[in-house]
Amino acid sequence: MGTQIPAGYRPSESEPFMNERQREYFRRKLMTWKDEILRESRETIQNLQAETTPFADLADRASTEAERQLELRTRDRQRKLIAKIDSALRRLEDGSYGFCEETGEPISLKRLDARPIAMLSIEAQERHERRERVYRDD
Repeated sequence: MGTQIPAGYRPSESEPFMNERQREYFRRKLMTWKDEILRESRETIQNLQAETTPFADLADRASTEAERQLELRTRDRQRKLIAKIDSALRRLEDGSYGFCEETGEPISLKRLDARPIAMLSIEAQERHERRERVYRDD
């Protein structure tokens, strides 16, 4: 994408929603986030491969295993996050990014800036969470 955005650019409510600059801003934000996750993942893999020293002490071994399990769970959550980032990038390409999947209304720029993978407006997200709580209590 060849859209230029000025340094320090932040999407504004005073410009047309999801114009070229806003789409490019969010595309870059998503790609940077994805690159960071992938870099951290590579570092984790390298660290796990480097730490193959067996421990004689059972407590040390248990502690190391617990740390590895936590790290692997974190990586699994990040793998799922990458899938959500990829989905957001696809929505940017097809023009549906920034619009609530439930209502079709624009998602606020502040929400998208804070959570660029958001698929629901704040109101729709709150309704969704209330419904989840009701069914979870049953």
